[in-house]
Amino acid sequence: MRIRITHQRITFFLQFVLFLEVLVALWGQRWFTAFFTAAIIVVTFLPVLLERRFRIHIPPELQLLAIGFVFASLFLGEVRDYYTRYWWWDIALHTSSGVLLGILGFLLVHILNETERIDVHMKPGFVAFFAFLFALGIGALWEIFEFAMDSLFGMNMQKPMLGDPSGLTDTMWDLIVDAAGALFIAVLGWRYLRNPQQKSVLERWISGFVERNPRFFRD
Repeated sequence: MRIRITHQRITFFLQFVLFLEVLVALWGQRWFTAFFTAAIIVVTFLPVLLERRFRIHIPPELQLLAIGFVFASLFLGEVRDYYTRYWWWDIALHTSSGVLLGILGFLLVHILNETERIDVHMKPGFVAFFAFLFALGIGALWEIFEFAMDSLFGMNMQKPMLGDPSGLTDTMWDLIVDAAGALFIAVLGWRYLRNPQQKSVLERWISGFVERNPRFFRD
C-alpha cells in the first residue's frame, strides 16, 4: 500500500509539472509545445487505462518506471532539449528503453507460454531470446520513426553528432545501447524462469505481475 501511495504521489507531481508546461506554452503561444506536452500527459494515464480496460494489473514500480521514462524522454528530452544539453541523455534513455521493452517482451511471451488456452510451451532460453528481439525490434522501429520525422518535417530527432551530419553514428549507438539494456533483461528473465526463487529486482517485479494477474497463468 505504501509503495502504491508513493507511486501515485510521484505520478501526480510529474503530471502537475507537465500541466504547468502546457499553460506556460499556451501563454507564450508555443502551440506545438503545448500540444506535444498535452499528448505526454495523456500517455502518462495509459497504465491506469490499461489496468481498468483490460484488467491487467501492473505493479506500481513498473508503472512509475514507464511514466518516468516518458517524462524524461519526451518532456525533458524533446521539450526541454536535454538531448542537446547533455550528451549522455540519449544514451541513458535508450538503455532504459531497452530495459523497459525487454520487460514488456518477456511478460508478453511469458503470458503466452503459461496460459492454459494456448497449447504451447517454450523453453526459458527462447522466452529470453524473444524478449531481447522484441526490445531490439521496437528500438529499430523507433529509429525509422525518427528518420521519417527528420526527413518529412525537418525535425532533429536523430541528433547528428559532430563529424556525422547524417545521424548514422547516433542511430547505431542508440541500437547498441538498446541491445545492451534488452540483453540485461533477457539474462535476468532467463534466470527467473530457471529458478523462480531468485530475488533480484526484476524477479520481484515479474513475480508481482504473475501474482496480480493469476488469470493469465496456470494454477
